[in-house]
This record gives sequence, structure tokens and C-alpha cells, in this order.
Amino acid sequence: MSDRSASVSRNTLETQISVSLNLDGSGNSSFDTGIPFLEHMLEQIARHGSFDLEIKASGDLHIDDHHTVEDIGITLGQAFKQALDDKKGIMRYGHAYVPLDEALSRVVIDFSGRPGIEYRVEFARPRIGQFDVDLFHEFFQGFANHAPVTLHIDSLAGQNAHHIAETVFKAFGRALRFAVSKDERMLGVIPSTKGTL
Repeated sequence: MSDRSASVSRNTLETQISVSLNLDGSGNSSFDTGIPFLEHMLEQIARHGSFDLEIKASGDLHIDDHHTVEDIGITLGQAFKQALDDKKGIMRYGHAYVPLDEALSRVVIDFSGRPGIEYRVEFARPRIGQFDVDLFHEFFQGFANHAPVTLHIDSLAGQNAHHIAETVFKAFGRALRFAVSKDERMLGVIPSTKGTL
């Protein structure tokens, strides 16, 4: 494991989540969450971010997917925070545009230490298979609050709900990849005039 790795567990009465993350990986991933479409999206983060990522989750899926999806976002955010430590030498900002056929999404991220999210994504239907598309916002809100980051997510075009979701998650992975990349000109330096993030 590199020094930019983290293993985080989160246990509540609703969910039990464990995340293992290596920021300097090669896109390998393994998921066991009980939510197949979410796992498909998490795979996009790992592959396009070039992170090694393992997530195991057990939750109250007999009620619905809400708590599990939100808590995976929270725990993944905590893992990024732990892996980045004091954030010395990182690019800090990242952005990506990703198309898939008619769909196009943009994600912009700042590892600012200030949690905030602007989420402008609309779907033509409420579900992709069995997955409630409203839960994407809960995932990203949990991540932003606990990374903590400022996060802007925009769907710029698209009709197919699966395509829209996939472009969002691919762009998120690629924006993350750029933001956590090492800046060779700023090694050992916190990328802020405040001296802290």
C-alpha cells in the first residue's frame, strides 16, 4: 500500500460500511453492497480515477437503498480525507467533461476543506432499473460533507438516464484523479495561501 491509502469503517444501526482506498492505484476495484447499479457507478470512479477501491456494505435494504447509498458516500469521503492527510503537494482542483453518446456531464471539485455541493442533474425517469436516481444526490452530498470538498456537478445534455448517470460518475472519477494528483512544483506545500486546507 502507498502512503496515500486509507481504510475506513462506519457502523451504525442502519449500515455497516468498510472502504479501502489507494489513491495511487491502477483502477482495480471490488464491491459488495447489495446494490448492483451503484456498484457499476463506483467502478467508474475507480477506473477513471485510477484508484484501487474496495467497498463492502451491509444495510437495511429491506427498507430501501437510501441509508446504504448515503453512508457509502460518507465513508468514501472519509477515506479520501484520511488518504490525503494534510493535502501537501496536491493539485487541489480538478475538473472533467465526459460524453457518452447524447449525454454530457461536467464535474468540478476543490479539496477546499469547505463542504458544499451544487448538483444540477435531471433525469427523465425516476429509476434506472431498480435504482432510485434521487439517491445519487445523497451519495455526492455525503462525500462532499466528509471529504470535505466543494463539488459542482452538471448534466449538460442527455436523454438516456443510464448515459447521464454514467457520464456523471466517470467525470467525478476523472476530476478526483486530477485534484489528488501530485503537483511536482508544489511538493511539500499546502496549495492555499491560508497555509491550511
